[in-house]
Amino acid sequence: MFDFFVGHFSYWLTILLLCIGLYGILIKRSLVKKLIGLTILQSAIVIFWVSLANKPGATVPVKDPGIAVAETTNYLNPLPHTLMLTAIVVGVATLGVAFSLLIAIWNRYRTLDEKELIEKLK
Repeated sequence: MFDFFVGHFSYWLTILLLCIGLYGILIKRSLVKKLIGLTILQSAIVIFWVSLANKPGATVPVKDPGIAVAETTNYLNPLPHTLMLTAIVVGVATLGVAFSLLIAIWNRYRTLDEKELIEKLK
């Protein structure tokens, strides 16, 4: 039983980070904390996809004279890693825009609390 948990550590880490991110998004009242929860949720998804693309004993997809080209199981698929790198870049850009919007909200309403903000908007 212990080997099962250790062998699937990346999946358990993903589940833990997903729960923390969802908690931050759904329960917290501060918009900054919600944004941090969203970033944690995104990190969990990236970890999940990268861990799915990992194969023990596989190598990078560069032609190696020691490995037959026909044995494709010996090579990693670079597409998930490339897509997650793109997701990280898009996430950082989105995070920057979100923080600039939070600064604009703070400058106009002087609060980042969700309930106070809704009251001020009414």
